[in-house]
Amino acid sequence: MTEKEFLALFDQYRPMVYALALSYTKSPQDAEDVCQTTFLKLIEQPPAPGKEKPWLAQVTVNQSKSLLRAPWRKRRAELDENVLEAVRFSEPEDGALWAAVLSLPPAQRALIHLRYYEGFTVAELAEQYHVTPPVISARLYRAKKQLRSRLEGTEYGSTLSDII
Repeated sequence: MTEKEFLALFDQYRPMVYALALSYTKSPQDAEDVCQTTFLKLIEQPPAPGKEKPWLAQVTVNQSKSLLRAPWRKRRAELDENVLEAVRFSEPEDGALWAAVLSLPPAQRALIHLRYYEGFTVAELAEQYHVTPPVISARLYRAKKQLRSRLEGTEYGSTLSDII
């Protein structure tokens, strides 16, 4: 992979990788670390041409999981308020939706993020997670159900079915 090709991929996919890592780790600093590691892996082991987006998403999820399993994380306090400050929203209500997504378990957060923020199809997610599309649909259904319950009484509570 040439430097020019890498820089083009970096510019194109850096926001996706960072946002996915941020949704998984809930820490801007950890998300930056995951983003850096993911792009280092891209340099070391480039994927097949045309498969960069799913490859980067999978590596980001794997790196985030590895980071969350690290022993030093057990002795560390989470700073959830930093996550919302790290992401700028055009509408203040979007912050409430993002906060609700962050309150989901990591696996559900990643699925919601990949499906609705990054535009992956159910079939692409199934291939990436090595399961069948109905399994992904069921996981998304459960995640959306939890989101609906968390957003009841807010502006999104009645319109969530239109959004997701």
